[in-house]
Amino acid sequence: MKRPFSFLWCCLAGVCVSGAIALAQSADLTPAQLNARAKAQNVPEIPFDSAPNFLKMPPNLYLGEGIGVATNSKGHIFVYTRSQQTRLFEFDQKGTFVREIGDGLYGFLFAHAVRVDPQDNIWAVDEGSNMVIKFNPAGRVEMLLGRRPEAVEGLLATPAPNAPAPPAQPYLFNRPTDVAWDAAGNIFVSDGYGNSRVVKYDKNGRFITSAGTKGSAPGQLNLPHSIATDAKGNVYVGDRSNRRIQVFDNDLTFKAIYDNVGAPWALCITPGPHQYLYSSNSNPDNNNSEIAAVTGEIYKMELDGTIVGKFGQAGKQLGRFSTVHEIDCRNENELLVSEITAWRVQKLTLRPQAKNGGSK
Repeated sequence: MKRPFSFLWCCLAGVCVSGAIALAQSADLTPAQLNARAKAQNVPEIPFDSAPNFLKMPPNLYLGEGIGVATNSKGHIFVYTRSQQTRLFEFDQKGTFVREIGDGLYGFLFAHAVRVDPQDNIWAVDEGSNMVIKFNPAGRVEMLLGRRPEAVEGLLATPAPNAPAPPAQPYLFNRPTDVAWDAAGNIFVSDGYGNSRVVKYDKNGRFITSAGTKGSAPGQLNLPHSIATDAKGNVYVGDRSNRRIQVFDNDLTFKAIYDNVGAPWALCITPGPHQYLYSSNSNPDNNNSEIAAVTGEIYKMELDGTIVGKFGQAGKQLGRFSTVHEIDCRNENELLVSEITAWRVQKLTLRPQAKNGGSK
């Protein structure tokens, strides 16, 4: 049975913008309906180039799944990867290997995201250990949020089918996915696979508030997979399994939903006076070849949800995308994207066109 939902559409210059709406869960939609929502329609294509063989690994060291990528103020690149073990690598701005950070760290178990804050601290979000780990620029651990379950506590019992998740706790995560900050240094964590919530801490790691429970109503979340903040402190959450982006204010009060972005696996907001939101529609659907064929594009958006352009398509060739898991957009037209199923990071140079047809 399909759940009813209401919506407000506004189409400007052929580009569709969605307002704050409540959606039915994807499981309730037919394949044709899912395919119709798999990508934005009537959106300009942004030409781009991908640099071949950008990251240069030393001999006998290999990149596994491209889970996370981020840059610091010097242009150095940090890649969080899953191979035989979870590892965090640093490269310089030309892609030359610099060092490994946290080799053998107890909190490294199953990588999910890496971010760099305005002070060039490096933050690793580890889904397996239920921890968010802050390294200073020298690579030393400075803060831990969450806690890795101890082996001596024994294995957790497998919950019964459809059993509700246990109540979320302020300082414990259940498979967290991403981290972001506001101008005051407050920390926002998407606590994603198990708790379906967003948590706010102060700059010292003290719990302030949280928002979200599992569901599809406005303000509810179903696998919050990525998170980003704008200059005003608003919080944007890639609500992946609900196939939408939700926007909250700095106190985590619900504001809006953008639902024309497919499955938003990765979000990134550019710096600068005019900020843009990038969102990757990365959801592979092995049960529906039509949907799988059209997922893979990345959208460039205004912060109000207007899609101003898109680029890319699914594939493993250079310049195509195979399950983009994280985006770095420190430079509006020079992006880094990490991909799980292609085991790589691509450096992209966008060549957006001006309205008069010339280059921007």
